Amino acid sequence: MTENRVTVRRAVESDDAVLLAIDSFAWDASSGFPSFGAADHDTFFTEARGPDAHLVAEIDGNVVGYLRLENKYPFEEGAGVLAINGVAVTASARGQGVGSALLDAATAEGKRRGARKLTLNVHSTNLGARRLYERHGYVIEGTHPQEFLIEGNYIDKLSLAKFL
Repeated sequence: MTENRVTVRRAVESDDAVLLAIDSFAWDASSGFPSFGAADHDTFFTEARGPDAHLVAEIDGNVVGYLRLENKYPFEEGAGVLAINGVAVTASARGQGVGSALLDAATAEGKRRGARKLTLNVHSTNLGARRLYERHGYVIEGTHPQEFLIEGNYIDKLSLAKFL
């Protein structure tokens, strides 16, 4: 077994191009929405979702993935609930602990912010991601049957959560 070379840090503005490239290739019909591709954009960061909303994973100094972590609700009654609104890892870095490192960092960041819960959504067809989330303590809170029609198939959306 190789030593874990994955490090996670906060994103910075200069990560924009590499994160856009990762976003362009990381999603397929089992995990994302073919009609909404990053190839349609010329920047990864937006005014609403800047570097502060992202954790970046590196192996040997090369950016290989990201996790978007945001407040789930814009009102005070929902304070303490953070949403993971995207996790992407380059194909070449999959199976090297990048997703786990990002989820561990999200848990640490959630605790640092005083959050009580992390939530995320995943396509029912994305079995690899589902296994990863379950290994990290996420449980299914809800199933949304036939939420999406992707490439002629109805896909259920699963809502998962982890209490901190």
